[in-house]
Amino acid sequence: MARYTESVCRICRREGLKLFLKADRCHTTKCSFEHRPHPPGQQGQGRGKKPTEYAIQLREKQKARRMYGVLEKQFRRYFAMASREKGMTGENLLRILERRLDNVIYRVGLAGSRAESRQFVTHGHYTVNGHRVDIPSYLVKPGDVISIKEKSRNVNRLKEMADNLGTHVVPSWISVDQNAVSGTILKLPDREDIQVPITEQLIVERYSR
Repeated sequence: MARYTESVCRICRREGLKLFLKADRCHTTKCSFEHRPHPPGQQGQGRGKKPTEYAIQLREKQKARRMYGVLEKQFRRYFAMASREKGMTGENLLRILERRLDNVIYRVGLAGSRAESRQFVTHGHYTVNGHRVDIPSYLVKPGDVISIKEKSRNVNRLKEMADNLGTHVVPSWISVDQNAVSGTILKLPDREDIQVPITEQLIVERYSR
């Protein structure tokens, strides 16, 4: 499976905002973006040309893709799914991305970042409705209950996340049960529930060319 293996801090710098790709480190002064917020590369600190409309649309698409850790081919497939659904394509796209299991685990607080969540999912540490699921792109639905597998709760990092469950803000479309160390999907997220710095209409315009 293809994956990005370079420094993820360069991604944040390229997109011009924190994407919180390195879990706890992103919340400390050690975060690279705090010291070098300009784009990477020799010309990063220089005054660039005014971006074209195409460049603005491309950057917005790349921002969304990198924030959720999705490769280009899969992102295109999600856009095709979103365009077939009723409603606004951009909002449908964000809703699909939010429903990914790796993202939901991150939102619940059972992992420090989407990348960490994705790694633990592939290792089979989580369950959906009591059944082990090891596919990060699995799309959850209302009523699904996500939890750490019983045998995995002694893993140091997962035990740490379980102990701190409920200490950060959880979206209104998800409820958290600290005693059961689980999160339940109450409903599909509306646009106002998805607090991400993405202008989805620019992505729609990019793929509508």
